[in-house]
Amino acid sequence: MLGTNLKYRLEYGVVRALAWLVARLPLETASNLSGRIWRKIAPRLKRHQRALTHLAAAFPDMSAAEREQLALDMWEVLGRTFAESFYLPEIFASDRIDVSGLEILRDYPGQGVIICASHQGNWEVASMGLMRVGREPSGLYQRVKNPLVDAYLQGIRAPYYPAGLFAKDPATPLKLMRILKRGGCLAMLADLREHSGVKVPFFGQEAPSTPFPALMARNLGLPLFAGRIVREPGVRFRLSVEKIECPVTDDKDADILAATANLQAAFERSIREKPEQWMWAHQRWG
Repeated sequence: MLGTNLKYRLEYGVVRALAWLVARLPLETASNLSGRIWRKIAPRLKRHQRALTHLAAAFPDMSAAEREQLALDMWEVLGRTFAESFYLPEIFASDRIDVSGLEILRDYPGQGVIICASHQGNWEVASMGLMRVGREPSGLYQRVKNPLVDAYLQGIRAPYYPAGLFAKDPATPLKLMRILKRGGCLAMLADLREHSGVKVPFFGQEAPSTPFPALMARNLGLPLFAGRIVREPGVRFRLSVEKIECPVTDDKDADILAATANLQAAFERSIREKPEQWMWAHQRWG
């Protein structure tokens, strides 16, 4: 236990030191520098090979050189996202987020809505965009193993989830259901592997995926949207949503499976347009 606590404190100290160092630079300088560093270092890690394996499966007609270039671009995007995470107040207060693609959400005043995004562009700005169009999002996140780092990161993100940022635990679905019933907004990432989820197609392979958004939409009769975050030059972002078809029949399980497949298909379409902006190193399949 003592060793674990020491490890947690050391990890937390490293994160805070990095945050302090990054924050000494202007936003765009920090983003550019972090992107270049990740581009140089990440290919030496084992996750680089995983990313290349996933790219080969998703784009079999792409050459090895093209996949290598795409993976390097991906690491640069992730490095930028890391640095920008420490500048969220500045980004929120700026004109760096184009929310014209979210205007459709204004057509649901007082009604609960569910918006799911993938790890694309910079997913940290998604909830900011929702606030810009008059929604007060609640959020769902996976705890970081280190409780000190987890609390620190939650503190950074919490201001952009005014209806609450909730960790995954048995009590969370009921809390979110109550928020949605009151006309609230749920914003969550839904592209990661879900061990206990349902298997639906994703880039030609069966991928265990969370059925939670489809379940909430189906049970509460609420609209479900796939969100898209596109990174543009100059630390700028363009946000949009696509409404997802959620069938309602006598077979609830089949409805949830179909809506989950529709959501993942929307993610795939978006990723295919900007593949370098998605997190290929995650163990999404299997």
